[in-house]
Amino acid sequence: MTSGEGSAGATVLVAAEDGVATVTLNRPDALNSLTVPMKQELLGVFRRLERDASVRAVILTGAGRAFCAGQDLRERQEPDAAPLGEEVRERYNPIIRAMRSLPKPSVGAINGVAAGAGASLAFACDLRIASEGATFVLGFGRVGLVPDSGATWFLPRLVGAARAAEMALIGDPVATDEALRIGLVSRVVAADELLGAARDIAARLAASAPRAVALTKRALDTTWDRTLDEALDYEAQLQDLAGRTADHAEGMAAFLEKRPPRFTGE
Repeated sequence: MTSGEGSAGATVLVAAEDGVATVTLNRPDALNSLTVPMKQELLGVFRRLERDASVRAVILTGAGRAFCAGQDLRERQEPDAAPLGEEVRERYNPIIRAMRSLPKPSVGAINGVAAGAGASLAFACDLRIASEGATFVLGFGRVGLVPDSGATWFLPRLVGAARAAEMALIGDPVATDEALRIGLVSRVVAADELLGAARDIAARLAASAPRAVALTKRALDTTWDRTLDEALDYEAQLQDLAGRTADHAEGMAAFLEKRPPRFTGE
């Protein structure tokens, strides 16, 4: 699957190779800030990736020196701009839902500033790695707004209530060393190593059993709403499903035969 690449005006580029799709936000001159067409394009990309059986893992990154600076504020000055609540409900929230319902793991390769809704896109990824010099900032308060696109849901779960409140209420930028310390990212690499490191992680994920990965994502996403007993029961249900797959049988055979498994998603 390859789309957007080389087409004039494409704001989202997609390139797939060896089971890994790299999605690149592509408005580098505007720090990849989000416009209505870009949001529509990004939502369509994630929906297509969900249906594409050849893709087993996804990388999300930005072109140029930013990951994503959030909403394009100049667009908000247009006379026909939708009310903010409508914009969030109709254009931002569907993207976040599509990312979290994607039955394939996503790796955020944070190559620069991730601000506002751009930070929320990073938070919605399953894993995040960052280049040295990248920053996360929820600057909503500076323009009299509230963190959205899942930021108030993801952040406490990623970094804890106290740190989330500080990021959301004060809004100071969080540099990569601090992001690593508080668990917002899992690793920090040099800028020229970022995509290579992200591809290495994504390749390992793509080599895993797709059904087991999807079920694991489901368990992790729902665990916050369950008691321990409920989580234990749910894990048993998912394990029963995974244990009936051909991939489980292949994994067991590969282990006993001391060879790499060849998972098919069946």
